[in-house]
Amino acid sequence: MAYPTKHLNANETIALDLQPHWWYFAGPAATLAIAIVVGFVVRIKLDTGNTRTFLGYVLLAIIIVAALWLVQRFAKWKTTNFVITSDRVIFRQGLVAKSGVEIPLGRVNNVNFNQTVFERLIGAGDLLIESGGEDGQQRFSDIRNPQAVQNLLHAQVEAKASRSSNNGSGGFAAPPAPPVVDVAGQLEKLEGLLQRGSLSQDEFDAQKARLLNG
Repeated sequence: MAYPTKHLNANETIALDLQPHWWYFAGPAATLAIAIVVGFVVRIKLDTGNTRTFLGYVLLAIIIVAALWLVQRFAKWKTTNFVITSDRVIFRQGLVAKSGVEIPLGRVNNVNFNQTVFERLIGAGDLLIESGGEDGQQRFSDIRNPQAVQNLLHAQVEAKASRSSNNGSGGFAAPPAPPVVDVAGQLEKLEGLLQRGSLSQDEFDAQKARLLNG
């Protein structure tokens, strides 16, 4: 199930929306498969009797529990999202009772991933995000291609920081407006200089023409 866009902020875009790796089903799927195989073996190997009947009921109960566990795990997988947006890292799970974590990109300090040899073979792993929030560290398990997710998250953090630096002071500063020249006041000063003899008539005419034509 894709992350609902109605939960995004204005101008926020989704860069990545992941559900857990299929290894998320390993526990319940393996339990169910083993229970079914053992059930067939017991049915074939044991003769009819109380032992076979008792084991049959036990194995049937195990199969039912494992099947319910697998269904529950699928429903949880279907409603789990690991999302990287232009502003946040979001982890949310649950259909009715929901839980989640949100980490603003501006608070992400470091991103690490961890994979065992087997997880490298199947393309799964864990992602550890260190942030400046109260929780400090958040570990997210069963992430698909965690190294690629790490690289994408670093890129989104850098893009967010770049946008913040450009917009922190309202973008690039506008050039200052040219000063307004008080022509009438300047002419009065020039006339005063002319009357006191500080300016000749030619100099007065030149300065006056410059003011009027400027």
